Amino acid sequence: MTAPSLEIVNLSVAFGSDRARVQAVDNAGFRVAPGESFGIIGESGSGKSTILRAISGLNDEYDGSVLIDGRAAPRPRNKAFFKNVQMVFQDPYSSLHPRRMIRATLMEPLEIHRFDRRDERIAQALSDVGLAPEFAYRYPHQLSGGQRQRVAVARALLLEPRIMLLDEPTSALDVSVQAGVLNLLNTLRLSRGLTYVMVSHDLRVIAHMCSRIAVMTQGRIVEELSADDLRSQNAEQDYTRELITASRVALAAE
Repeated sequence: MTAPSLEIVNLSVAFGSDRARVQAVDNAGFRVAPGESFGIIGESGSGKSTILRAISGLNDEYDGSVLIDGRAAPRPRNKAFFKNVQMVFQDPYSSLHPRRMIRATLMEPLEIHRFDRRDERIAQALSDVGLAPEFAYRYPHQLSGGQRQRVAVARALLLEPRIMLLDEPTSALDVSVQAGVLNLLNTLRLSRGLTYVMVSHDLRVIAHMCSRIAVMTQGRIVEELSADDLRSQNAEQDYTRELITASRVALAAE
């Protein structure tokens, strides 16, 4: 069996204390093989994005383990971690600094990690996500939502990571441009051998992007199923069947 690129073991995340304590993630666990695209679905507030924030180190106050290639991710996360693991956020409007030219935004990680040929790398990253080199000299407000998200993907690719965390990467985009970004992400994963962990409330998106899916509710993973099971509405848990039923129209269009 192939060793996992990413393994989550008994992950628990809580916020607040005493009576105000909220168990956002409760003893979650899963493995993701190299080159696999693994999805997490569930209702709003189920803990999906909290898992990604724990993996990425945006919240390192968790119990349990985040293992990259069998080794525990450091707390706090270090430069070596971020070279291997990058995250693309939900909202392309807030993930780019409004007063910084795209070139400056893309230059920053290259400077931090001391990469050479920086302008060449920026031009190549933009080309890889379907944007012309001149986009480096524009500001975020001059780009469409889909173009901004492509820039966010380009920024994540610059450090040549092996694992990408995708937090609802198309939910803030118009339906007309969602397919283009999703197809881009699929192409990049296959061409670069990337490993994805993708969170979405949209079962159609998850069924299109992921081979295996974890279903979450109230902070717990209650079931894992394949994309084929999701499309055929073949689930063991009542909650999963209810979630699929609620999204049946979207799945039928997949």
